[in-house]
Parts: sequence; structure tokens; C-alpha cells
Amino acid sequence: MRSLLYTVILFAITACGYSGSRPEVLDEAQQLMQSDPTEALSRLNGVDVSEFQDSATMARWALLYSEALVVNNLSAPTDTIVNIAIDYYGQHNLTDEFDKASRLKELIQSSNSTNALATALYLQKEKEFFLYKERAKGELYMSVGIVVLLIAAGIIIWMRQRMKLQSAQNDAIMAEASVLKTEIGVVRSDVDRLEAKLHGLLENRFALIDSLCQTYYESQGTKSERKAIIDKVKSEIESVRTHSFSEMEKAVNENDCRDNILAKAKDIYPDMKAEDYRLLVYIACGLSTRTICLLLGETAEVVYKRKSRLKSRIKGTEQSIGSYITTIF
Repeated sequence: MRSLLYTVILFAITACGYSGSRPEVLDEAQQLMQSDPTEALSRLNGVDVSEFQDSATMARWALLYSEALVVNNLSAPTDTIVNIAIDYYGQHNLTDEFDKASRLKELIQSSNSTNALATALYLQKEKEFFLYKERAKGELYMSVGIVVLLIAAGIIIWMRQRMKLQSAQNDAIMAEASVLKTEIGVVRSDVDRLEAKLHGLLENRFALIDSLCQTYYESQGTKSERKAIIDKVKSEIESVRTHSFSEMEKAVNENDCRDNILAKAKDIYPDMKAEDYRLLVYIACGLSTRTICLLLGETAEVVYKRKSRLKSRIKGTEQSIGSYITTIF
């Protein structure tokens, strides 16, 4: 695209640089107009006006050529050349030149002197003028074409830059979407894990309720109803005490909201008594004091004292655990 632009600009510069105006010849002819009008006309006839590059030079030549005809007392077969000057100076509001060209036209039309050579040369200049007009028209079309091409090239370059910018923005959006997708995957994985835990907890809870309900259903209306229910509850308590402790410990450690209190407690107090650690697990599970009493086989007074000693011991020595102790004791 850049090479095309350089070619177009170079072509335009070359075309505009072509010049056949020869203003020095017009200056010479103007100086000779009164002293040697024949030579002045000869100089003007020697210029190829088809090579002129601007209408101002053409109008000046036409004005001088018409003046040379009058000074040499020659007529013209047409008004084409003098009209070049009249049209140009009239359109550009150059009053003095316009008035001069108008007077020259009247004088040329009133002259009866004809010369075959002068007429032939006049017609040649007229032909060159028409060639100039055709070339000027072609150059105008070429200039318009160059402008259109430059505008089109500019639009293409702008569109390509815009597409690159849009592509970069799309890449950034896709990167953000990829990160978001990864984060959603992590969140979904956490949700699935929590749902699995919740499902397990619900199964355990409903299993206990189902077992108690079955015992009650089978014993209701009998003398052994109360004893059967009590025995079932005792059996479940014993099961929790002996078989469910590890599950409770695991549930607390895997629960982020408990701040890994059990793991931290073991690291800080490796010599903690098994009874105190079991008490800490039950407390972290959120069990009531009465339930803890049943699981430990202790009275409420003993459990309260043990809880108080454990709380004071942990809270007074380790800030990372102590800051959370008050929320579970």
C-alpha cells in the first residue's frame, strides 16, 4: 500500500513539474511589441501553447498575441484567441486586462488586412489551444483520480488500523473470558464438593432419624416403648462416641470457616491430652454441653470446668487460634 502511494505521489509531482510555459518568451515579445511588432508576433508564434501549464499564462499569451495582430494591422479568421483573454480576465475580475482584451477584439474584427501566412499560423495556434484544453481536462481528471485514490488508500489504512485495534481488543476480551471460565470452574468444583458434603451430612442425619422413627414405630403402644427408645438413643450415642469421632474430626478440618483450628491445635500442643482434644473436636462441631456430657460420660459441671480451662490455655498462648476461640466456646 505504501509503495502504491509513493508511486502515485511521484507521478503527480512529475506531471505537475512538466512545464512549457516559457514566460521569458512572453516578456521578450512584450518588450518588442512597439519597437519590432513583427518580431514580437514571430516570438509568440514560436511558442507551442499546447504545453502551457496554467490558464494565466495562456490568457497572457492570448492578450499579447491579439495585441501583436493589431499592431501588425492583421485580422484573424476567428475570435478564439482573443476570447481566451476576455474569458479569463472577466472571470478573475481583472478589469484593466479585460478592457484591453475587449478593445483589441473590436480592432481585430474591424481590420480588413489579411495575410495567408498569418492566417495559417493563427489557425495553428488555435489548434494548439484546443490541444491544451484537452490536456488540461485530462490532467484535471487525473488529479481528481489521484485525490480519490489517496482518499481510498487513507480509508483502507484507517480500516486496517481499526481492524488491528479491534483484533487486539477481542484478544483481550477472550483472555479475560478464559480467566473467568477458569475461575468459574474452580467455583463450580468447590460447589460440587460442598454439595457432596451436604449430601453426606443429610444422609447421616436422616439415617439417624429414620432409625429412631423405626424403633418408635415398632415399640409404640407397648410397655417396652420408653425403654426401647432410650436403648436406641444410647446405642446411637455410643456409635457416635466410638465410630463417628474420626468423621467429625475430618469434617471440622475440611471446613474452611473453622480456620483449621484442630490442625493448628495439634501443631501447637502436641502433648495435648486425648480427652481435651476430644472435647475440642466436640466443641468445634458445635455440639451442646448436654450432648458433650453424654458423649464424654461426664456431668455438666465437669464439662464446663474442662471447657473453661481449655479455652484459657489456648487463648492465652496463641493469637492465631485464640482469636477464633471465643466464637466456638
